[in-house]
Order: sequence, then structure tokens, then C-alpha cells
Amino acid sequence: MTEPTLAAPAITVTGLRKSYRDKIVLDGIDLTIPQGTIFALLGPNGAGKTTTVKILSTLVAADPASGPILVGGHDLATAPQAVRAAIGVTGQFSAVDPLITGIENMRLMADLHHLTKAEGRRVAAELLERFDLTDAADKPASTYSGGMKRRLDIAMTLVGDPRIVFLDEPTTGLDPRARHAMWQTVRDLVADGVTVLLTTQYLEEADELADRIAVLHDGKIAAEGTADQLKRLVPGGHVRLRFTSPQAYQEAGDTLRDAARDDAALTLQLPSDGSQGSLRAILDRLDANHVTADELTVHTPDLDDVFFALTDSWPGGAGASQAAASDSDLAEVTDRPLENVR
Repeated sequence: MTEPTLAAPAITVTGLRKSYRDKIVLDGIDLTIPQGTIFALLGPNGAGKTTTVKILSTLVAADPASGPILVGGHDLATAPQAVRAAIGVTGQFSAVDPLITGIENMRLMADLHHLTKAEGRRVAAELLERFDLTDAADKPASTYSGGMKRRLDIAMTLVGDPRIVFLDEPTTGLDPRARHAMWQTVRDLVADGVTVLLTTQYLEEADELADRIAVLHDGKIAAEGTADQLKRLVPGGHVRLRFTSPQAYQEAGDTLRDAARDDAALTLQLPSDGSQGSLRAILDRLDANHVTADELTVHTPDLDDVFFALTDSWPGGAGASQAAASDSDLAEVTDRPLENVR
């Protein structure tokens, strides 16, 4: 019986390097992005996020010292035209022409993709309906709100039916309602099998959308993993147990002698990374002594804490990344030599 083959990654990047004269922008980064997933690149301004997108979308050449880069199964160096046929790009700045209508923007994009007139009209109408822009299709794009322009921008990106879409800070400047609408748009793309590489400075956005996240800093990947894995890198996570019975509280305190106590609130607090194993260990100790908590809450650091720690930009000082996690934690999440993480 033949074993089923796993789908090849949508994007594979090995040793990506880019310099401008003596300025190193990307210093040998590796990425593997599975098909049909959302991968987020986080990083401060100047970290190299947009440069990465420009290289993967064939707009900028990687340095010759870079390793092989495959996008949609095509070698970026030898088959750039095939890569372009497989991707769509929505940049930081809208590609929408404000002087023409929404439908004219869509038909212009269809012409650029060499669609027939009939096919272009069909695709444009379908995408405008999908992005709830049909009623505004005949209005000049200059009259659109920021969220409408962004939706039109993505609709234009999808005219060529790309299977990989690069979204470079797609919600910058949008209000919270428009941002949440854009998040649903991204989820819908992935539900249709599209792979999305997202760059963003909104940590909540990465937390909400991404299957995996990489933190880019000083041209290197500082850490990579799921949102939960990255949050466990940062100290400060804990479990809080609350009791309504003073007797149960006292018995729990006697059992969990390493817990911080709040006698007034009848709560105990223990350090925890929030993992299943950590919680089980605490509950097993209570069960062994027949003690039951009335309420258990898990508190973990958020991506803001991760971002500040790994990029040395925590307000408390530059040593934050060294305090953020043990070497074994970083090695587990990044799967990279530790000398490339600092």
C-alpha cells in the first residue's frame, strides 16, 4: 500500500540574505510555510519584513549568497515568471487608482492578467460581490473609505486566482471595525485553500490570525512558533486558584507550599507556563490531598511581552531578551542554533 505523500510547503526559504552596501537587512533567515496556512512575520520598523516580501514576490533580488528559495514549488532564481503566476501581493500602500471606479480598477487588473473581456467582467463582478463592493462598483475609488479601498486592493490581488498571497501590513490605518472585517477576509481566503504570508506590527492581529509566527529582529529570526509557544518563552505566566471555603484554602496552602498566598481573597498563585503538563501537575497535587479549588484561571504573557522581550525594546532595558527564556526554551521553539537567536 502506497503511503500518502505530504503536500510540499507553499514557501521554503533557506539562508535568505540581503544587504544594501554595508547595511545587512536579512542575515540568513529560514522559513517553511505549509500550504493553506497563515504565517505572520512580526518585527519592529526596519527589521526586514517588507524586504522579505519584496524578495519572495520577485520585486527585489536576494543576495547571491542566499540559499535556495521555492515559492509555489518554483525556484525563485530560475523561474521568477512561474512564481509571479502563483502569487498575489497587497503592499503597504494601496494599488487602487483613486481616479477611476471600483469596477474599472478590477477590469484594469483583469487586462493586466490577459483575461478575455468576458472572463475579466465575470471575475471582476464575482470578486466585487465577494468583498461587498457591488453597490460601490461604479463610484470613483477616491470616495471609498479606508476599509473599502483595502478590500478593493485585495480583490484586485485575487483577479489572477493566486494560491499564495502576500499581505504587507494590510490593516495599517484602518479603524477597529474595518480591521476586524479585514481579518475575516483573510480567514475566508485561507478557507479557500490560499496560503497567506502576513507582515504586521499589530500583535493582536498575528495572535488572531496566524497559524505560526516568526519574530524578525536585526535581520534574523529571533523566535518562531505558534502564538502559544511564543508566549511560553516569556516569564510571568501563572495559575491562580480561588477558594470559597477557608478550610479548603488552608489545606491547599499546606499542599502547595510554593504558592503565593492572598489570605484576604482566599487565592493561591503558582508560576506556570500554562501548558497541559504544568496544570496537570498542580491538579494532581491537590487531588492527592482531596482538595478542590472553586475556580482556576491561567494567566499567560501576551505577544506584546514576547515582542518586547525578543527585540530588546522592553521599556525596562536592553537585557530583556536574555531574561525572556532559557536557552532550552528558545531552542525548542526556533529549532535553530542559539547563537543565531541572540
